[in-house]
Amino acid sequence: MRAEGYAVESILRVLSQQGLSIAARTYRSLKHPARVTDRTVTDALVEDKIRELAWTFNATTQRWQMTPEGLYGRRKWVALLRRQEGLAGTSRGAVDRAMRTLGLEGIRRAKKLRTTIPNPDGKRAGDLLNRDFTAPAPNLVWVTDFTCVRTWAGFVYVAFVVDVFAQRIVGWLASSSMRTDLVMTPLRIALWQWECEGNQVSPGSLVAHSDAESQYTSIRYTEHLDLAGIARSIGTVGDAFDNALMETVNGLFKTKCIRTTVFHHGPFRTLSDVEFATAGWVDWYNNRRLHGSLGMLTPVESETLHYEPLTREPAPTK
Repeated sequence: MRAEGYAVESILRVLSQQGLSIAARTYRSLKHPARVTDRTVTDALVEDKIRELAWTFNATTQRWQMTPEGLYGRRKWVALLRRQEGLAGTSRGAVDRAMRTLGLEGIRRAKKLRTTIPNPDGKRAGDLLNRDFTAPAPNLVWVTDFTCVRTWAGFVYVAFVVDVFAQRIVGWLASSSMRTDLVMTPLRIALWQWECEGNQVSPGSLVAHSDAESQYTSIRYTEHLDLAGIARSIGTVGDAFDNALMETVNGLFKTKCIRTTVFHHGPFRTLSDVEFATAGWVDWYNNRRLHGSLGMLTPVESETLHYEPLTREPAPTK
């Protein structure tokens, strides 16, 4: 009947009027039983790759364990899959369907509690950043803060130092004490690492920004900054926007490291458990986590791209 000018839909419409209802899709499935759509193939490839990246087998516990990438939402999964070979054209719809099938859902942050306790007698520096958390190069602006983690043995405090340029964590420390060493040791680690790379701090070239906690206004901390030639900057009290970048890093740490079992199995019992989990999270954060504000690059990749034009190979000599 096709030769007489009748299409499939018109024939099925007449048959439906005669009491024989057949869908066009049913006819075509019968006509081409072995035909698989391109979307079905793509969805299968995307689902297999997400399953491969989201879980890994732990030989110690003999169980499958979720990887940090398993905490990604749709946007990060699309960016990660487009980095994989053969999946450069991955669509958002394919990722949505795969995540629903695998039961994955991007993790959400909880409400942050107030932890800033200002020192009423502390002498505070001014705010040099004015909520501008950008820098033209690495090691020009560092932001620092600490947060608390509940364990069976009591509270553990984790302090971070973050380079604003690529949001790379350059120093951190977990401690059971809130003394000034909690914030001084990560700063020393960051400076030591910088010196190992062959850099030196020029007076006033590096800014260290923090909240108004008493640790950051203590005499020991401020004198250490002055001796190292680092300019001090402190935001206002009770205003998360004045240290927004560090609030974001702390939120990511609590949400993806502390409130999941990805970086540590079971509850946090002691300080050592928090240190172990934090070390794994910092390594993933710096080297593998895709940052939307960096164009879906990792902090290490972003810094590498910055230094590439500055490290040209020497011209060959005769």
